[in-house]
Amino acid sequence: MTAAFMDLVDVTIVNIAIPSMQQDLGATTSAIQWITAGYALAFAAGLITGGRLGDIYGRKRLFLIGITGFTIASALCGLAANPGMLVASRLLQGSMAALMVPQVLAIIHVTFPPHERGKVFGLFGAIIGLGAVSGPILGALLTEWNLFGLEWRPIFLINLPVGIAGLILGSRFITESKAPKALKLDLVGVVLATAGLVMLIYPLTQGRENDWPVWGFVSMGAVPFVFAAFLAYERYKARKDGSPLVELSLFKVKSFAAGIAVQLTFGIATGIFFLVWTLYMQLGLGWSALKAGTTGIPFSIAVSVAAGLSVQKLVPRFGRKVLQAGALVMGSGLLLYIWLSGRYGMEIEPWQMTAPLVVMGIGMGLIVAPLTDAVLSEVPREHAGSASGLINTTGQMGNALGLGLVSVVFFTVVDDKLPAEGPGPAFLEGFQHALWWVAGVLVVIFAVMSALPARQVRGAGHEAEAGAWAEDEDQAGTAEKVPA
Repeated sequence: MTAAFMDLVDVTIVNIAIPSMQQDLGATTSAIQWITAGYALAFAAGLITGGRLGDIYGRKRLFLIGITGFTIASALCGLAANPGMLVASRLLQGSMAALMVPQVLAIIHVTFPPHERGKVFGLFGAIIGLGAVSGPILGALLTEWNLFGLEWRPIFLINLPVGIAGLILGSRFITESKAPKALKLDLVGVVLATAGLVMLIYPLTQGRENDWPVWGFVSMGAVPFVFAAFLAYERYKARKDGSPLVELSLFKVKSFAAGIAVQLTFGIATGIFFLVWTLYMQLGLGWSALKAGTTGIPFSIAVSVAAGLSVQKLVPRFGRKVLQAGALVMGSGLLLYIWLSGRYGMEIEPWQMTAPLVVMGIGMGLIVAPLTDAVLSEVPREHAGSASGLINTTGQMGNALGLGLVSVVFFTVVDDKLPAEGPGPAFLEGFQHALWWVAGVLVVIFAVMSALPARQVRGAGHEAEAGAWAEDEDQAGTAEKVPA
């Protein structure tokens, strides 16, 4: 939980300090995107591998290696002398997070029996909420305080004591576990999966500054062929020695396949929103990091409260309808935000943003906490690491894709409006345009959620374990519904 908290805080804490980094280091807009997208891309590219390495060599061992590397990379980020060094350090940090984070879900999955797992995932959701609350506030305070004249750098250096604490706690309390049967690392699969991600994200992030060159479209056009080759090789690898990077049989489990699709699209939505939101408040409205950071407190609290409520009370009673309601509620908050930002324009104040942020936070909380339990509920124990790596990978891949799309849905609008209207109105219009895109993605999420299992069930004679999800309403029958 310490590691999960540190990873989430690191993502949210960075967003709020981006304008300060840009001013201090003279970073371009593409460098800004790479500071966030680079981490997400390295994270996404390495997560499946990290999960599989944990299955092979031991989840505790990989967790400890990952948290050590993450702490060292955080120190390098804090000492970065230029944008290039910061981006490189963020790439290292993301790759170390890829070793660390999938072990968290895998360790939960193999340590706790099914009837206790829901409670642990509820705690996991609360930690996510706490990280979301404390990240922006910590980032804002550390940036505003300018400790020892270091400006934004303490947002990374604060990871050092947390990482050391996680290393000590992990080495003492975590029990080692591996996959029951011997597995091998699929290096060809790693190369193909990483190449496909890079070929998609890199042109999206760099394209606008390079006036959308032909090579970018060629690269993105080749991505489906790379992933087709990846899938073909994974099938061959499964037949050859049973050690593919991605266990394709997992996608035959309806709950897992649907949940992965939701993770991907939800990652796109959050990737776009959080970066654009920060730039709108600080560069568009001219707010300080502290003012922008504290504006997000109602949102974060709403996420945390709704996450706990959804797992403990709502999902056991209403099943997937809770997640679908979350998508609709979050979309409603976005539409309210678009309307209010247009009504008040440059004069908008933080308290006027509270209503849409609370509505959005409730919607997000209804989705994030129960989703992981639904996705992992029917996954065999021997593939826990691979499955949790896939869950995180698709979320981070969506996040990196969303951050790359910021060039298209936000900066393109800002560039068009900037010369004539100035930064304020340009950033406002870009913000509203991006939010319409996010609302559209949430419509897709709502539709995909209809393929999730309908209910969480437990009952005598029922094949599902406690805490598992039934495929449909009829299958759930009169089974006793219990709190997760």
